[in-house]
Amino acid sequence: MCGIAGAYFWPDGGPLTDRLTKILAHRGPDGSGRYDHRAGEGEVHLGHRRLSIVDLTETGAQPMVKDGLALTYNGELYNSPELRKELEDGGVRFRGTSDTEVVLEAWRKWGTEGLHRLRGMFAFGVFDERSGALTLVRDQLGIKPLFLVRRGKGVAFASELKALATELGGSLTVDDTALVASLLYYWVPDGRCAFTEAEKLPPGSWARFRPNGDVERGTFWSLRQVAEEGAAMGGGYLGEGGGKNTEGEFDLNAVIEDSTRKHLMADVPVATFLSGGLDSSYLTALAAREQPGISAYTIGFRAEDAKFEAMPDDLMYAKKVAAKFGVDLHEIEIAPQVLDLLPRMTYHLDEPIGDPAAINSYLICTAAREAGVKVMLSGMGADELFAGYRKHLANKIAVQYQRVPGLVRRPVESLVDRLPVATSKRGFRSVRFAKRFLSFAELPEETAFRRSYTMYDQAELAGLLNPDLAGAVDDVITEHADTYHDNTLSDFVNRMCLADSRLFLPGLNLAYTDRSSMAASTEVRTPFVDIEVVKAAFRIPGDKKIVKRQGKMALKEAALSILPAEIVHRPKGLFSAPLRAWMSRDLAPLVREVTNEGELVKAGFLRREALRKLVDEDASGQQDRSKHLWHILTLEYWYRGAVAARTT
Repeated sequence: MCGIAGAYFWPDGGPLTDRLTKILAHRGPDGSGRYDHRAGEGEVHLGHRRLSIVDLTETGAQPMVKDGLALTYNGELYNSPELRKELEDGGVRFRGTSDTEVVLEAWRKWGTEGLHRLRGMFAFGVFDERSGALTLVRDQLGIKPLFLVRRGKGVAFASELKALATELGGSLTVDDTALVASLLYYWVPDGRCAFTEAEKLPPGSWARFRPNGDVERGTFWSLRQVAEEGAAMGGGYLGEGGGKNTEGEFDLNAVIEDSTRKHLMADVPVATFLSGGLDSSYLTALAAREQPGISAYTIGFRAEDAKFEAMPDDLMYAKKVAAKFGVDLHEIEIAPQVLDLLPRMTYHLDEPIGDPAAINSYLICTAAREAGVKVMLSGMGADELFAGYRKHLANKIAVQYQRVPGLVRRPVESLVDRLPVATSKRGFRSVRFAKRFLSFAELPEETAFRRSYTMYDQAELAGLLNPDLAGAVDDVITEHADTYHDNTLSDFVNRMCLADSRLFLPGLNLAYTDRSSMAASTEVRTPFVDIEVVKAAFRIPGDKKIVKRQGKMALKEAALSILPAEIVHRPKGLFSAPLRAWMSRDLAPLVREVTNEGELVKAGFLRREALRKLVDEDASGQQDRSKHLWHILTLEYWYRGAVAARTT
């Protein structure tokens, strides 16, 4: 994992590349490099910051230049050994053992036609000295980021938006619609960017820039197409039929075991996140079988915070998994100086992302890095692919709830509406869940799904914003609907899984995981977010993912091959933070400041009275607005940084 940057046909592109690369130093503290070459009447400059993980020698240094090709590459190629052998059998001679050189030679042999064969996480730029063309590429699932800004025939690119915003900030404009989307979701969808002039290269795509100014774009992998092909293929998976292997079946556990094994490939120590939940426990158990004594990191919270938030005791389960599989468990208590961490995390996250789990990820990776660990495995992605979130089950229950007579529903709704979500001493999770459920239970499918995980309904969002932004609200709502309906799946559960994998996974979870871990100079790998696991997941019908009132059943059946039932069937854990405790204590003065005199209020983007209403509802305990307020704080800090960049 590394940081990449570059400039093509850009005035002072060399010095710009140096400055971009310097800002990305945290992504690669082990080395740096720059490549320069003529490109027609212009120049290309490629920069690189290295985090040495595979082939620690100079033969793995970048940018890598070999026989007319130059490559700056960020990522890991998990099928590197297989591709290396195939290329060697075809006569290719390798100088070292890095996967970077495999990517370079694979590009030379197959070009864009071979990109679908790369199994891993990656973003790279490759320059052809003969044609003068620069091609940018991003992996199939959007695990690794790649931002770019175009001007005329030129393009500047970087692994993180902050690099481009810092160096080009005076000429970049905040995209109001992206900020509206951020308020709705508490993150910016992968299809949008916080600055109008910048863009994210879409997952599974490439863009080629030529000296004459021509730009070509292409897609080499489509998640929608994979999901539709999986549904058409059908077939069962071992576990549902009592272990009998019949025609068309596949072994889900074997697919996940293979992915985990490949994700352990490294020349440095690898550890795991271990929350005690199903996903991290499953991966940790598989990893421990491959690497006995592997380290794992888990989090705990201050006792008073955990009690106030009514949080489950995940640590107890993490300790049980560690003891059973001989894992060296490290516990980190999350009692951070939130006022100090909030602006720091907002800076590192690039765009306004309001998920406090980013703090957990950053603190865990920091502790692991201090212990000499450069690589961590995460269970990220399993919930999206196998219907493991509460919203998936809740949306299925909502369909049944709509059949209940209104005479029965109305009294229940009235009672729940009057119940408090918290007192001054503790919170009530069941009441929060009930209020959340009733906010979408009677809505149509796509609207209900959106409302089940976003922050506001359409009217609430419009009421929070400047009236001039009503059109932006409509655009954001329409974009969600278009993405949700952009498939031919007949399976309700898999429609939700596909939407999550296209929106929630790259826009939030993969984004904050990359930025927060790299802020600590640590690489996080996600074995569930793997093209072969994804293919397997969409072969499983929805009625095998959610069975009765149990989500993620297909994955649970696979995990029973190695995990005890106590872990597999435990209540779902949380990789979150005690937000209500933080809001009512640590951050209360800041909330008042931002509500009354924040830059977003002064700029007219947010309405002061609407913000005060959110604060009052949360303080009274009648509604849980802690997540809303946390995100408004992150948005405020991000906006302050964006304004400062434009004026310096």
